[in-house]
Amino acid sequence: MKKITLSLILSACALGMNAQALKQQGTSAEQIVPKGWEHEEAIGDLNKDGIADLVIVATPNFKENMKTRDDGYVYNFNKPILAIYFGGTSNGFQLWKQYKEVIPGQEDEYNFPEFSISINDRGGLKISTGSFSSGGSWANENYDYIFRYQNGDFYLIGKEYESMMRNTGEIEKVSENYLTWKRQITTGNISEDVLQTEKWEKMEKHPLEKLGDREL
Repeated sequence: MKKITLSLILSACALGMNAQALKQQGTSAEQIVPKGWEHEEAIGDLNKDGIADLVIVATPNFKENMKTRDDGYVYNFNKPILAIYFGGTSNGFQLWKQYKEVIPGQEDEYNFPEFSISINDRGGLKISTGSFSSGGSWANENYDYIFRYQNGDFYLIGKEYESMMRNTGEIEKVSENYLTWKRQITTGNISEDVLQTEKWEKMEKHPLEKLGDREL
């Protein structure tokens, strides 16, 4: 029997890890995302070259980060991966960059993060995040972030925040525009047909935040 060396073991582990990673290129999300991973996708022209691009948020299914309840429900504590692919190559979409610390993942059995992605007609990448708590909080909070590709990277140009209290029905919406540096604050109640805009504020200017600078 041949002796199995440490280097062979490490090589085998590396091959296994590479097999369970997003592919560098592909013609569709289904071709790029490993089988069994949950994913969402959005297609649109991000860099304004007239060619469709692809954005993927994929959640791995590594067993060491999953837990099964007694009733069979499976918690997936793997961190979602955000990946941006530019189109135009002979192989379809080519990976530009991926982020492993941007989209919030589930960290416990009581708080359930939510997210969605879309690309608008002007090439803006919209990432929406929120959470639902099964206990300990009356607030439902949601955030919308708008990123635009410019100067070789994606920069945050707008953000919207909405909070709704499940016990009182009170709603607050805050919209911030980092191109005009103005903030709109709107409040109301879920029982009201129309929310009332309370005020506009002028914001202090600062360097635009880049995608990947922090978790959303």
